[in-house]
Amino acid sequence: MAQLLEQSKKVIEAQLNGTSLRAISGSMIAYEGNVQFKSAGFGGGDGVLAGMKRRATGEKLSLMECQGHGRVFFAVNGQDVTVVDLNNETLQVESQQLLAFAGNLRTDVRFAGVSGASSGQGLFTTTVSGQGQVALLSAGGPLIHLEVSPQYPLIVDPDAFVAARGNVQSSFITDMSWRTVVGQDAGEAFQIRWDGQGVVLIQPAER
Repeated sequence: MAQLLEQSKKVIEAQLNGTSLRAISGSMIAYEGNVQFKSAGFGGGDGVLAGMKRRATGEKLSLMECQGHGRVFFAVNGQDVTVVDLNNETLQVESQQLLAFAGNLRTDVRFAGVSGASSGQGLFTTTVSGQGQVALLSAGGPLIHLEVSPQYPLIVDPDAFVAARGNVQSSFITDMSWRTVVGQDAGEAFQIRWDGQGVVLIQPAER
């Protein structure tokens, strides 16, 4: 399968040897070798449901497939990049933070919303399952890895959430005035609570 490497803090290098990978459209910044690019549609299946998901999440999630022999480099707006290896696991990713993925992986998009929320930020996650590699984006610096255990659930700002792995479940806390406290008076303030056993990856800057 294609190999994903952190070429620098802000650039992912994909090594193709007759293999292919999928990446967010518009993220390729350079390539060398005999590589073909084509639209891969949307990472969530076909049909009416996928069309609804596409409209809901916008065109940022449109994918391209890169196939052939050579090296391809990816970056998005100077954000930091991280490669995560999956070994028959599932990674839940904030859809805007997904850069590329390679291997025997399946993707789907799910809506994890709060009733009445209208901002659309942090409500759609892409699940990536199987064996392979996933390249993630983070704003403001490298990803921060925070452990979740049954004794210590984790509360996360939805704008800071990037990904979660392990046996973890999310729920929403809406009865808090935390945004007002920190000077961000949003009408639909909520936080994401993570329970279970695993790791949550957050970024040090908000979307």
